[in-house]
Amino acid sequence: MALGTNYAEVNFKNELKSSGTNSNSPADPRENTIPHQSNFGFSKLLLALLLILFLLKEILLSVSFITFFQKNSQLLKEKNYGNSTKEMIHTNLECVKINSTMKGKVWSCCPKNWKSFSSSCYFISSKQRSWKKSQENCSTMEAHLVVINSKEEQDFITWNLNKSHAYFVGLSDPEGQRHWQWIDQTPYNENTMFWHVGEPNRVQERCVVLNYREQWGWNDIFCAHVQRSICEMMKIYL
Repeated sequence: MALGTNYAEVNFKNELKSSGTNSNSPADPRENTIPHQSNFGFSKLLLALLLILFLLKEILLSVSFITFFQKNSQLLKEKNYGNSTKEMIHTNLECVKINSTMKGKVWSCCPKNWKSFSSSCYFISSKQRSWKKSQENCSTMEAHLVVINSKEEQDFITWNLNKSHAYFVGLSDPEGQRHWQWIDQTPYNENTMFWHVGEPNRVQERCVVLNYREQWGWNDIFCAHVQRSICEMMKIYL
């Protein structure tokens, strides 16, 4: 109690002096040092509180992220439980902090081992399947065969491909009438297509691969042929 009283008195005396009131009591040599020490201690306390608040915020973000991941990971595992022939579903997310206008969204995420570009994530499968089986495999991972909307997107994708292989994309001609359709119903744009010279060349070849012939381009092939493939999904925002 004595320490508390002295502190109150010191503050009170300083206030009197600052207001111009005279005091006949002898000067206490501690008057000039104790306020400085108190202010310094208060600054340290404030800094510590701010640090604690920052750490609590980061912990809450981490907990939210872990909870979200666990729920989605469990859902995907249950959906594909017992099917050992399918490519393993992603069990981890890789996220980067973003400046987002979406309320409450600060993280942009793709499954681990997927490639990130613009608002999409891409998975390059090394397993060979038919076009239909490739699409089914993408679907088990909440994705679809890749839909290419720009040269920039195609350049990014092909940068990560092996020139010795061909890769199914989500473009096909289901009726064999040369009416090309993207798997996600994106309109086929004749101003954004990358066919090799002379392609497409056979009505019976109703599915499309990306392959390399001096440069990367599209080639129509039989849908039953087995090739590698590329899956695409929208990024996850947390």
